[in-house]
Amino acid sequence: MILRAVDITNFKNIERATLEFSPKVNCLLGDNGMGKSNLLDALHMLSFTKSFTGAPDQMLIRSGEDFAIVRGTYLRDGADEDILAGLQRGRRKSFKRGGKEYQRISSHIGLLPLVMVSPADMDLVNGSGEERRRFMDMVISQTDARYLDAAVRYGRLLDQRNRLLRDGATDAALFEAIDFQMEASATYIAARRHEWTDELRSIFARYYSAISGTDEAAGIALTSHLGPGRPALTELLHERFARDTALRHTSAGPHRDDLELTLDGMPVRRTASQGQCKTFTIALRMAQYEFLARACGMAPLLLLDDIFDKLDAGRVGRIIETVAAREAFGQIFITDTNRRHLDEIVALMGADHRLWNVDHGRFDIIPS
Repeated sequence: MILRAVDITNFKNIERATLEFSPKVNCLLGDNGMGKSNLLDALHMLSFTKSFTGAPDQMLIRSGEDFAIVRGTYLRDGADEDILAGLQRGRRKSFKRGGKEYQRISSHIGLLPLVMVSPADMDLVNGSGEERRRFMDMVISQTDARYLDAAVRYGRLLDQRNRLLRDGATDAALFEAIDFQMEASATYIAARRHEWTDELRSIFARYYSAISGTDEAAGIALTSHLGPGRPALTELLHERFARDTALRHTSAGPHRDDLELTLDGMPVRRTASQGQCKTFTIALRMAQYEFLARACGMAPLLLLDDIFDKLDAGRVGRIIETVAAREAFGQIFITDTNRRHLDEIVALMGADHRLWNVDHGRFDIIPS
């Protein structure tokens, strides 16, 4: 899959930009805060229908403007794809494929696989379990529409159950009906998360070893109330009903799942250095890329946003070598404040490339 061009109006600090991309390497050079990451966020919007940062749609519209438009032209499976995201203050977001608006925006997820590596990924290590559950959902949903539907349905039922608990409801039959519906979705979610974790584990360990240059044993494991040999969700919720009533929220289910991240058997968040943590998150994203490429049958877009910051020269070099050496990586977008990093990647890959200077939302091509 290739993103041929993007046309942006009033997205964040980008007033107007039209860029035609190289099918291989696209480099964005500029100081922090100039708009490099905003361009990548616009590409993320075209794949996921929302900002990478989680910001509300209204906050993505340029200050002082009433609307924003992001339009991408792709080559996917030999056919052209035209995707348009339209935002307007006070109105519902518009999302179109080939000029036709989606009835359900969620049905777009998975059409244009994408992996974004950014400084915010440190939250995968240092943040709450919610960050890691969001990571799992984002990856698996791109390859499994049934999983996405199950996650949405489970979330709605969970909200309904928690509202009843907060309101002090005691109707056992009502809770049983909700719990029964939740179980169907929860069982599928848990099964897919276990399968995904098992598949990702060895891929991730390989990338961590390649980037770190050490023999540290990096591991990931799913912690979940559900799975082989464990009680069904309805049984768990029945056992915990008195506790949930006291707490006024649901204490068991996929919404409590987490990923256990370790180095040499110890929790990463407690024992790893900043460099080790960043290496861990980059390896996770690289593993995500390989998983998606296999599952989708196409190379996702790879967005590398300022990933070399706070890494020693050795790790920077190994990341560059890892990306450059693998033909599996398709179209790549890289941002950096240091041109040397960008030149090294281009030189190692020996591939077609384009380089832009970014200054206050303006993108000026730099001749090769």
